Amino acid sequence: MSDRISPAPLTNAAEYTVSEISGALKRAVEDQFGHVRVRGEISGFRGVHSSGHAYFALKDDRAKLEAVVWKTTMARLRFRPEEGMEVIATGKLTTYPGSSKYQIVIESLEPAGAGALMALLEERKKRLAAEGLFDAARKRDLPFMPKVIGVVTSPTGAVIRDILHRISDRFPLHVVVWPVRVQGETSGSEVCAAIHGFNQLERGGSIPRPDVIIVARGGGSLEDLWGFNDESCARAVFSSDIPLIAAVGHETDWTLIDLVADRRAPTPTGAAEMAVPVKAELEARIASLGARLRGCMSRGMDRRSHAMRSLARALPTADAILALPRRRFDDATGRLERSLETGTHRCRVRLDGIRLSPAVLVRRVTHLQRELERFDARLPVAQSRRLQDCRARLPQPERLARLLGRKLQHDRTAFEHKARRLRPNSLFDRVTQLGALYSTLEARRSRAVSTLLALGRSNLSQAERMLNSLSYKAVLRRGFAVVHDQTGQPVTGVEAIAAGERLSLEFADGRVDAIAAGEAPVRLKGGKRSQSSAEEQGQLL
Repeated sequence: MSDRISPAPLTNAAEYTVSEISGALKRAVEDQFGHVRVRGEISGFRGVHSSGHAYFALKDDRAKLEAVVWKTTMARLRFRPEEGMEVIATGKLTTYPGSSKYQIVIESLEPAGAGALMALLEERKKRLAAEGLFDAARKRDLPFMPKVIGVVTSPTGAVIRDILHRISDRFPLHVVVWPVRVQGETSGSEVCAAIHGFNQLERGGSIPRPDVIIVARGGGSLEDLWGFNDESCARAVFSSDIPLIAAVGHETDWTLIDLVADRRAPTPTGAAEMAVPVKAELEARIASLGARLRGCMSRGMDRRSHAMRSLARALPTADAILALPRRRFDDATGRLERSLETGTHRCRVRLDGIRLSPAVLVRRVTHLQRELERFDARLPVAQSRRLQDCRARLPQPERLARLLGRKLQHDRTAFEHKARRLRPNSLFDRVTQLGALYSTLEARRSRAVSTLLALGRSNLSQAERMLNSLSYKAVLRRGFAVVHDQTGQPVTGVEAIAAGERLSLEFADGRVDAIAAGEAPVRLKGGKRSQSSAEEQGQLL
């Protein structure tokens, strides 16, 4: 039994292609829903496509509607769509035949009331506050006298004219304006770029770097100011190295950059007043301080002059100061005269009471003679000890001779001084004898010193000859050499030399470096090596 295909049942229904069905559905949807307003929550928004279009979906708790915003419409939106934002989209429904989906082509987009934007704004505030962007501790003080002010605002609005006019009235200085759009989708990114641009300027460049930045805009609705609530804009203000004043909107308008900025001004004019002081007030204050300073200096000088005059009146005169020392000087002068007279009288009485007789002189001469004999007995021993001490401390013979000469001269002078004290003529002979005895002793002493010096020179010469005969320098002059290792120590045997070791050969007239080459030397029986073995196994280069 062969398989056979049964013929299709006959029908009068018209046949359509897939494209015809898709086109018919597209026309039906567009005719029925040509212009609609749809309320929903943005879902799946990942930013603007590289083509400039934006694709996302609007959803509620039961359904989801695909949405597309063309490039031209995206540029006209007053705020930037964000994930989770509740919006009201105005446009027309259509289908996309390529995937059998229907979607809304958005022509305008607005937040679903101020409550949605406020809820989004509050959520951002909480998140940024948790990160510490609003902390008052990190806010910096504004410079008191800025030289350059940077203004980020629209160059065509009334705000920049108000700021320039206020600055010129208070304190004219250099103002650099960075033009941006202050409303629309790109306003936040442009303000962010302006803040970064001012911070990247270098000091001393062609465009001066501002000392303070003013971000300003006039009043408006929450949607108009939404660009200044952008998170990237707030982070740019936080990371700015230049102090920043935020002046966005009116007194009651608050944005994220107002909370992050170092100072918040209620109006752009108020920001200009915060940025610069009043020149006239400064001049008046300086003049007032100068007058106070001059008055203070004058009063201080007057007080010091008065105090000096009071102190001068309290000081005693020169006569009063010198009165007591003069009195003491006069008293000392009178006592000195009386003391001299009294002392002279006492000396005269004592001299008159002294009786000079031959017996007294003989006793004195005898005593001196015994003293001289005792000194004469001790003199050789003392002289020997003195010579030994001098030889130990002063080995130079010439210096020793000079010391002994000075000692002899000193002894002679002392002896002559004692001799002059014995003035009577009866002692002249005794003194002459003592002088002759002293001359004899001096001659003996001179001979003894000469003998000792000659003996010392002879011993020194013998020691020098012995040293020269025992020194290895004499051996080196006969053609020998001393081998030293790397540390400078002499090498006493071949077993202490390794192959490749650096050596030093000392000759009588200098040293040369050498390197031990070849194998290690072989120690032969009895501690000796043959000459051929030494030549085969190593040599000194």
